[in-house]
Amino acid sequence: MPLRARRDGWTPLRQAEFIGYLAETRCVKRAAARVGMSRESAYRLRRKAGAEPFCMAWDTILGAPDRPRPKVTLEALFRRIAQGSYRPVLRGGRYAGTLHKPDNSALRSALGRLDRLSAEPPARYDPRKGHRNQKPRSV
Repeated sequence: MPLRARRDGWTPLRQAEFIGYLAETRCVKRAAARVGMSRESAYRLRRKAGAEPFCMAWDTILGAPDRPRPKVTLEALFRRIAQGSYRPVLRGGRYAGTLHKPDNSALRSALGRLDRLSAEPPARYDPRKGHRNQKPRSV
């Protein structure tokens, strides 16, 4: 279930900015304060279902405890495709801003999964038979 965004809460942009400041300061309290949130609310968000990408970014910066990676469902991939991704920008080790980009890796992952789920196996190229196993044209 996607997290409900509130104007005064942890919006996707605020989460990305927090991750950027966390990378800069390596301190949860200071990073949360810079985005106008509390340390406690950051940890609450971390524990919520649906906040796995936020947790993974946090763990990448500060180090992750040993736990298995969650399974990514098609629903989660479609949500990432629709929402796009936010990437914090660091310049000289300091947080400089946030970029919003389409999440092309989620799109490629979803297309790959849908291809594997389709009933017909993908056509293989056979140089003797022509492209996509089509019969050669007679001239």
